[in-house]
Amino acid sequence: MLEDRGGRCLLIKADVRDAEACRMAVEQTISEFGALDILVNNAAYQKAQKDFLDISDEQLERTFQTNIFGYFYMARAALPHLKAGSAIVNSGSIVGLVGNPMLVDYCATKGAIHAFTKSLALNLADQQIRVNCVAPGPVWTPNIPGTMPIEEVENFGHEVAMKRPGQPEELAPAYVYLACDDSSFVTGAILEVTGGKLSSG
Repeated sequence: MLEDRGGRCLLIKADVRDAEACRMAVEQTISEFGALDILVNNAAYQKAQKDFLDISDEQLERTFQTNIFGYFYMARAALPHLKAGSAIVNSGSIVGLVGNPMLVDYCATKGAIHAFTKSLALNLADQQIRVNCVAPGPVWTPNIPGTMPIEEVENFGHEVAMKRPGQPEELAPAYVYLACDDSSFVTGAILEVTGGKLSSG
């Protein structure tokens, strides 16, 4: 789709749980395009468990390695190539602010991403590299029917004020805003795009 609009696109298949794979992905990008201006961390793993005791060590490790270790690895690999005016945009979640009884490990990683965002923003402020986070509410992606119980899928997203889940394209403008110069005085922010499921309520 990008190339149809005259853009260039480099597809890289990599496991963000592997620090070396993250480094190689950045190196391939630099080799192809000559520069790196924006990093969007968006990889995630989630598996619903109604009983906390059903969260295995394997699930816990995979969730943390994908959802937060991968963000560290990608930021660390990208940082030497970023410059003043560059941006890092992380993908958090409303559940990282309010919790969810069936996603305890996932919620914990999203809370970690929010803290990571704020701390890294402070760390990189002197370099004029901005770090922000989009915190979506319920969004209809293939991950939902693939990981949630059927009764949750059937009612997914109807707990928010707008009474429906969001669509991925409804999140895109938030990422564009945080990645571009329109948000030049925004760093360390968690931008909620939730359809009315607010962290304060």
